[in-house]
Amino acid sequence: MADKHVLGISGGKDSAALAIYMRQNFPELDIEYFFTDTGKELPEVYEYLVQLEGFLGKPIHRINADRDFDFWLREYKYFLPAPQTRWCTRQLKLAPFKRWVNQWIKSGDTVYSYVAIRADEDYREGFNSKDEKLLVKYPFRENDIHKDDVWDILTASGIGWPKYYKWRSRSGCSFCFFQQKIEWVRLKEVHPELFEEAKMYEKNAIENDSPFTWTDKESLEEIERPERIKKIKDDFEKRMKNKSNKRPQNPLLPINLKPIDIDDVYGDDEGNGACHICHK
Repeated sequence: MADKHVLGISGGKDSAALAIYMRQNFPELDIEYFFTDTGKELPEVYEYLVQLEGFLGKPIHRINADRDFDFWLREYKYFLPAPQTRWCTRQLKLAPFKRWVNQWIKSGDTVYSYVAIRADEDYREGFNSKDEKLLVKYPFRENDIHKDDVWDILTASGIGWPKYYKWRSRSGCSFCFFQQKIEWVRLKEVHPELFEEAKMYEKNAIENDSPFTWTDKESLEEIERPERIKKIKDDFEKRMKNKSNKRPQNPLLPINLKPIDIDDVYGDDEGNGACHICHK
């Protein structure tokens, strides 16, 4: 029997910062880093994982689901996943993780899982383990690490933020239903082939009477109409300007250096939050 230490990497800024933080502050821990790969992640996510592996000095273990997104989509009668029914998280993230750590738990080992929920995220709930041999730890909460600290950790390490933060606020699948509409527009511009794949899934779901589209009350075909794209962009620019005007000024920090989260711009108006399993 032994203690095992694992840390999930989502491809997002918080989990990357936590991996760096743990390596720098707890080098005595032999941490297994892992990534649950749905096969539908953004190309920038895979690029960021390789970059992070170089800093950590060890590989990030890829946990692949036994069955891919397309298999589970068929199992769920072609109904798209949605905030109300997150079968993608359950089948492609949580289940593979549980199977992976069970190899140690069944041998009597105690597994410590480190999760990147920050001290300023009181509203977030982490993974609740019902197994006494799987203990979940929140180092950022325990050590009062906030969003600005995450920025500092990534900047000081030289890793920086993932490249997709230039146009998107989260990691996860390319067609994640938590995207804001401006992010769907940008997906069409940056990765048109992935936008077309998402449209294909949505069209098939509608034909099979799925109660959900990728976005609330609006299909991707409606979103990509030129007049709708213009409206979405104009609305985003207006909100971004208002957010920037309210932002505290720091004369030592160039204003455009640190990005504004798209979620912060929209607040509760869109998106319905985020899934911490995928996006942290």
